[in-house]
Amino acid sequence: MVGVVLRDLRKQWGDFVAVEDLNLEVEDGEFVVLLGPSGCGKTTTMRMVAGLEPVTAGDVFIDGERVNNRLARDRDIAMVFQNYGLYPHMTVGENIGYPLRLRGLRGEERRRRVAEAAAKVHLDALLDRRPRALSGGQRQRVALARAIVRTPQLFMMDEPLSNLDAKLRVSMRAELKHLHHELGTTTIYVTHDQIEAMTLATRVAVMDSGRIVQVGVPETIYGDPDTLFVAAFIGSPPMNFVEGTAADGVMAVGPHRIAVPRGVDGAVVLGVRPDDVHLVAPDEGDVSGTVYSAEYTGNAFLVTVETGDTRVTALDHSGRRATFDETVGLRLDPARRFWFDRDSGRRLRS
Repeated sequence: MVGVVLRDLRKQWGDFVAVEDLNLEVEDGEFVVLLGPSGCGKTTTMRMVAGLEPVTAGDVFIDGERVNNRLARDRDIAMVFQNYGLYPHMTVGENIGYPLRLRGLRGEERRRRVAEAAAKVHLDALLDRRPRALSGGQRQRVALARAIVRTPQLFMMDEPLSNLDAKLRVSMRAELKHLHHELGTTTIYVTHDQIEAMTLATRVAVMDSGRIVQVGVPETIYGDPDTLFVAAFIGSPPMNFVEGTAADGVMAVGPHRIAVPRGVDGAVVLGVRPDDVHLVAPDEGDVSGTVYSAEYTGNAFLVTVETGDTRVTALDHSGRRATFDETVGLRLDPARRFWFDRDSGRRLRS
């Protein structure tokens, strides 16, 4: 196993800065996910670690050694990409064994290692097939087996599940999770999909505009966001946000007054997740409004309520179906309110 350290990493093309002052430590055996929207610099960061993109400034350390000038092939990294990159004229077994063939491994030893890698991703019965005869999920497992077969010191994965349909993504997440548990190989994984990040990662590094804005275990990223960006990016359905001006311990929302904690003042944003918004009688809520829509999700109703110029969504588990234009109250769990400075996006903590 191996650790990775990124120190003051920067990537620039002309006047465009893709990654700036990025610092991250990945411990031995961790599964760290770089999460963020398209264009935030996460793939560029991964490519610099892998040696596929030169570093403009800063340092990349793998297993304690600075590797800035080391070629990609000499970094002992196995990569899995969004496109599977399988050779159509080769069988599954030949595709999996290709890295070993390049290293000059022949005969029984190569067949044994191919069989072991195939077994780990449940491809034992498909070794003689060609890629065109496989489903998308099976092709992705071939790509994983090809990465596993040479036992690298570091796995790097760039959006490997994005080409799969929703059902296959769920099953492949389970495969990846179990595979990491079984192998224990340090892994850096890039995605824009928050569900992948939260379910796979031991730690998540959220990126925005070329910088890491928060690093933590999934529970912390979800339950204790540092910035408005992180709070907005994480969570499905997304967090509700209500803008206002806090003064003298209250924030006005239309005719309503919401108590604010000490230290919260001026132009602020109140954030609360739909799980923490409860439908009540109109005179019992922190705010009230009219029902804009009600969507049945199978185990709850997702109810959107208009209050003044703001829409607030509640995930209601009561089983009661709200009706259009009905007046309802919304109680916002006092223990689960997040306050942010509207201008800087910084979390305000009392």
